[in-house]
Amino acid sequence: MSSKVTEPRKVSKAELKFREAFERLKAGKPDILPKGTPLSQNNVAKEAGVDPSALRRARFPELVADIQSWIETHKGESPQKSPRQMMLAQRSRNRDLQEQNHALKAQRDNALSLLLDAQTRISELTLENQRLRAQLPQSNVHHLSTSPKR
Repeated sequence: MSSKVTEPRKVSKAELKFREAFERLKAGKPDILPKGTPLSQNNVAKEAGVDPSALRRARFPELVADIQSWIETHKGESPQKSPRQMMLAQRSRNRDLQEQNHALKAQRDNALSLLLDAQTRISELTLENQRLRAQLPQSNVHHLSTSPKR
C-alpha cells in the first residue's frame, strides 16, 4: 500500500505579508489602513504595504480564494467603525436633530402667529357685529300676546 506524502508548500515572503495583513484586517486591527476599513482584496494588499495589483489570483490563488470566501461569508455584517467615525456619525445625527428642532420651532411660531391673527380678527368682527346690531332701528313689529280664553 502506497501513501502519498505531501510536502508542505513553501510560502513566499510576499504571501506571508499578505496573509498577515489579511489576519489584521479580519481582526479589525490594521497597521497601515484606518480602523474600520472594510476587508477587500485591494485593502489586503494596501495593508501589506504594496500596490493592489500585486495581489493577483494567478499568483496567489489560495489566498485570493480565502479572502473572497471570507468576504462572502461576512458580507451581511456591518463593518466596525472607528471611534472617530462613530463620533462623526453622532455629530451628524445631532446636527440633523438640531436642524429638525429649529424647523419645528419655526413651524410652531408660524402656527401661533396665525392663531393670534385669527383670534384678533374674531374679536374685531365680534365688536363690529355688536356695533351694527346696536345701530339697527327699533323693530315696529309687535308680538301679539295670546289672550286668555274666555
